[in-house]
Amino acid sequence: MSLKVRGTIKKINDVQTGKSQKGEWKKLSFLLDSGAKYNNLFCFDVKGEERINDFLKNNKEGKEVDVSFNVNCREYEGRYYTSLDAWKVFTAKEMTNAEQQPDRDDLPF
Repeated sequence: MSLKVRGTIKKINDVQTGKSQKGEWKKLSFLLDSGAKYNNLFCFDVKGEERINDFLKNNKEGKEVDVSFNVNCREYEGRYYTSLDAWKVFTAKEMTNAEQQPDRDDLPF
C-alpha cells in the first residue's frame, strides 16, 4: 500500500550503514511534521545510496515536501517492527483554490 503526506522537514539524521546477510546497507532517517493537531510527526527512512544522495541534494530542514511512502512491518525473534519507507520526496506545490475547496455539487442533500 502506498500512502502520501505533506509536511515540513524538521530534522535530517546522519546516514547509517551496516552489514546484513544480504550485504551492506545505507539508510537515512528524517522527521516530518504534518502540522496536524494530533499524530503530526512521522519518521521516514530513505534507503539506498542513490536515493539518499538525491534526497540530501534536494532537501533541507524547514522545507515543505510531499512524501510518498510504504508502511512495512517485519518480525524478528517474536517482535514486530514497523517502518515508513519514503520512496518519493518532492517539493510541495501550492494548491489552487479549486483544489483547496471541496466541490459542493457532490453533496447528497
